Amino acid sequence: MNIPFSPPYIDEDVINEVIDSLKSGWITTGPKVKALEDGIAEYTGAPKVVAVNSWTSGAILSLRWLGLKEGDEVIVPAYTYCATAMAVMDAGGVPVMVDINQDISIDVDAIRKAITSKTKAILPVDVGGWPCDYSAIIDLVNEPGIRKMFTANSDVQSKIGRIMIISDAAHSFGATADGRSMGTTGDINIFSLHAVKNLTSAEGGAICLNLPIPFDNEEIYKLFRVLSLNGQTKDALDKAKAGGWRYDIIAHGLKINMPDMNAAVALAQLRKYDYLLMERKRVFYRYCAALSKHDWAILPAQDRENQTSSYHIFALRIKGITESQRDKIIEEIAVSGVAVNVHYIPMPMLTLFKNLGYDINKYPISYDTYIREISLPIYPQLTDDQVDFVINSLENAYTKILNNA
Repeated sequence: MNIPFSPPYIDEDVINEVIDSLKSGWITTGPKVKALEDGIAEYTGAPKVVAVNSWTSGAILSLRWLGLKEGDEVIVPAYTYCATAMAVMDAGGVPVMVDINQDISIDVDAIRKAITSKTKAILPVDVGGWPCDYSAIIDLVNEPGIRKMFTANSDVQSKIGRIMIISDAAHSFGATADGRSMGTTGDINIFSLHAVKNLTSAEGGAICLNLPIPFDNEEIYKLFRVLSLNGQTKDALDKAKAGGWRYDIIAHGLKINMPDMNAAVALAQLRKYDYLLMERKRVFYRYCAALSKHDWAILPAQDRENQTSSYHIFALRIKGITESQRDKIIEEIAVSGVAVNVHYIPMPMLTLFKNLGYDINKYPISYDTYIREISLPIYPQLTDDQVDFVINSLENAYTKILNNA
């Protein structure tokens, strides 16, 4: 049996939506992008949503708008994909890495210890679709002592008057925390719509604006829309109207707008996202039911009354194994035709960050998680029989490798 790791969900509705975009003659940013923005806002409850061409570009835009200056710090978990830290660097800031908890979410106590007068933002990451403890993070940045430590270096920073929370919600579309949908837990919340994500536009991202008073989310939306088009006051749709050629450039923006062709893919998926999410949940809990019988299986965090996952990644950890044994288990699983993955190699282990002075020895939980983690396939198209085949392949691989240890 051949089971890929994470194929996109493409059905006739997706194909027809893309064809509709092609037939319309409008393939760059236009009506489908606006429909996707409005649809995500309705689904999540976010006041306004800006569609862009990637999570990374959305994070860079948001951090540049925040007004990072040289030496300004943004706290990120060490256990995440490199884009989280690189967006900070591309916006002119310094990523300050902290360790994670056993549930693979950022450690709030570690955040507290890392805060200095240079800290301008925190970028929590919902790894695998499991939400971070946003209530604790919000309480932390609002503590009088922490607010007093905050030093503003820009008009935006002065306006918010505290450390900004920018949620890396790349994995967590459809998850909830404290009764709130992801997209509304931070000041700014950014989804990835990359090809392997729960909701995909092939390549893309969505910035959910949830800024507090005195910010006007409608006005910030208009500004971000301009900034995503090189600082241009009119998009291509407006310029194409008769007599609408004249425009201005009012800021040094980026060229990161999402085309309608991409929005069409996500728009069709969004209309049936409740179904897609429930199918992911089916696969997730079928894994949980089978693997809970093994004392060597450490399951990913499961839904609670006040916290639910998006079931983006099934991040299994295996008790008592070495990195070498983990790699051999993965190789053995591959022999059966099943593709698995590892999420993630901690950033301090990557050459770029090692050369910048980051040391993995300072992040013991991140390292321990990495050496024992295997991500199993999880997507709506998986049948129960295929899930059972994955489980059987894993069990056989574990037995073979550990018996030969």
